[in-house]
Amino acid sequence: MASSTNFLLTTLALFAFQVIASDPSPLQDFCVADKDSNGENPPHTHPRATEILTVLEGTLYVGFVTSNTDNKLFSKMLNKGDVFVFPEGLVHFQFNPCPDKPAVAIAALSSQNPGVITIANAVFGSKPPISDDVLAKAFQVEKMTIDWLQAQFWGDNHN
Repeated sequence: MASSTNFLLTTLALFAFQVIASDPSPLQDFCVADKDSNGENPPHTHPRATEILTVLEGTLYVGFVTSNTDNKLFSKMLNKGDVFVFPEGLVHFQFNPCPDKPAVAIAALSSQNPGVITIANAVFGSKPPISDDVLAKAFQVEKMTIDWLQAQFWGDNHN
């Protein structure tokens, strides 16, 4: 009787360890403040996570764009206590419209490994660069404009 009880408890303990270790995307529990952002978190996307943002102080203009073909902008001016959700994989941004009044916000992501793609850096700062012919046609501007935009990006540019 005692040996079957020990076997049962050992088996349950082994299964419990497997259950604990199987969570594929636990929430991240820390954040990093960026005082050099000039009040902007430029258009970017998190391919593997939804983001929720809560404004603790100040005002932020935030928004996201739906995917093709609508490309509809959903935006809002957020004040202290307001909350906004950015759906997984959609291009979104945050901007402080009042640079003389600091804004503080906290963001949480639904995955420990959300990934981030900053749109301007990916398009104009790729290595090797995307052909200026391709970008000029895509953005319907002169090649000279594309060359100027590509020159604005360098290795440590995280803005």
